[in-house]
Amino acid sequence: MQISQYEGLPWKLCAFWRTVLALAASLTFLVLLTQSALAHAVTEGDKGYIQEIYGVKFIPFMYLGAKHMITGYDHLLFLAGVIFFLYKMKHIGIYVTLFAIGHSTTMIIGVYYNITVSPYIIDAIIGLSVVYKALDNLGAYQRWLGFQPNTKAATLIFGLFHGFGLATKVQEYEVAADGLLTNLIAFNLGVEIGQLLALAAILIAITYWRRAGGFWRHAYTVNVAMMTAGFVLTGMHLTGYFTSLNS
Repeated sequence: MQISQYEGLPWKLCAFWRTVLALAASLTFLVLLTQSALAHAVTEGDKGYIQEIYGVKFIPFMYLGAKHMITGYDHLLFLAGVIFFLYKMKHIGIYVTLFAIGHSTTMIIGVYYNITVSPYIIDAIIGLSVVYKALDNLGAYQRWLGFQPNTKAATLIFGLFHGFGLATKVQEYEVAADGLLTNLIAFNLGVEIGQLLALAAILIAITYWRRAGGFWRHAYTVNVAMMTAGFVLTGMHLTGYFTSLNS
């Protein structure tokens, strides 16, 4: 479901000013995004703790997984875009499951087989996934391409990239080989718990917003702001990548 499917919406009459408002809101949000990039990374305390332990540590790794997802605002931005126009729990469950399958697969495989990918490039792609979903919500692909791309397939594919993003962060922990697979499963379980908690909060907020009114008046603005945030994240990580090449 996209905004363009509905005729006569108020935002069509003042799209320019709503875009300006969205950009202003996005600039305000940049501070949070910059801080979240640091929060999403591995803290020295967590890294030090992981480096000192070995063997199966199910609960600690599950906690780290939940903490990582809750502080991973790039992942949550994408998921917020995914459920933005979903009303039925059945549909939400399908999309969240597809995303979980994607990121769980590449996260475990990436760490277990030590597949290294530049975290800057992966995080830039994650930023683009936010842009993609925001444009999808705005109905851009129907206007530009004349058809609607498969949203389920896109959610699964971007889930794979998000999983590699998780893998690059887990690799920073330098987890011991002893009990690695079990600890990765625990970490992934924690990620799912954190994801469900965050999604529950997002869904409650969106549901309340829909009932309180004004949802359709501001849906365009919110998705433009989300798209802008995705572009900013992508630009930040690409800048980091090219800077690292010159350092």
